[in-house]
Amino acid sequence: MKEKEISYLNGFVALLFILGFAALGVYLITLNEAVPIAGGVLSCVIALVLLTGLTTVQPNQSAVVTFFGRYLGVIRKNGFYLAIPFSTRKKVSLRVRNFNSAKLKVNDVNGNPIEIATVVVFSVVDSAKALFEVDEYETFVEIQSEAALRHVASKYPYDQLDDVGFSLRANTEEIALELTGELQNRLAIAGVKIIESRLTHLAYSTEIASAMLQRQQAEAIIAAREKIVDGAVTMVQMAIERLQAGQVVELDDERKAAMINNLLVAVVSDRSAQPVINASTLY
Repeated sequence: MKEKEISYLNGFVALLFILGFAALGVYLITLNEAVPIAGGVLSCVIALVLLTGLTTVQPNQSAVVTFFGRYLGVIRKNGFYLAIPFSTRKKVSLRVRNFNSAKLKVNDVNGNPIEIATVVVFSVVDSAKALFEVDEYETFVEIQSEAALRHVASKYPYDQLDDVGFSLRANTEEIALELTGELQNRLAIAGVKIIESRLTHLAYSTEIASAMLQRQQAEAIIAAREKIVDGAVTMVQMAIERLQAGQVVELDDERKAAMINNLLVAVVSDRSAQPVINASTLY
């Protein structure tokens, strides 16, 4: 069921006709004659029937009109109007709204329990779908938002120290875009447009937070050590190549080994190096 515009009349013009019928009816009834009284009653009935069709539509609001269970259309333009008498006008807000999800406990792709929450910014773009395709579209938005958040969170790790692939903590923009796209697919049936969605809370669950912090620290130390070792090896290679290219000194295998050992210790050590002056030869 899609939204369609319904025909309607200006409410102020219709109100003038209603007052005119009512005044005519009262006048005819006061004549106290059979035929005029019948006409006066009919005129008053017409005024009362037209009065049931008056409705007001606020800015950023729509009125969905149904007539004894039949969907007729929607009034989107704000103002005072006359719709079909005896029809039901259900008002739907078209304003932009926020939904803040509760903190959900989810397992990421590595099986680690995490706490996650999101805020969803949405608005209704199809009033007919919002009312007739789902039961209570606001509740539908809440449930589907939490379901989409659980699905997206379970596809990625909380953190990725090796910088390979996406993670929930490091790639918030990409995760937000994917979450918005999935929400739009889920909520299109309800006539809802997702404007934006963002993660508002992300943390390890309390039962593993301490252990995961130690793990992160250990992984960070290992990653830093790997870079230090790679840099140290590169520096040693450059030093030996420059010494040999400049013919500053001739290094045999034993001197090269000693030089490599000294340079690696000086660069890799987490303490400042203490130089030792050798006054004799290596032999």
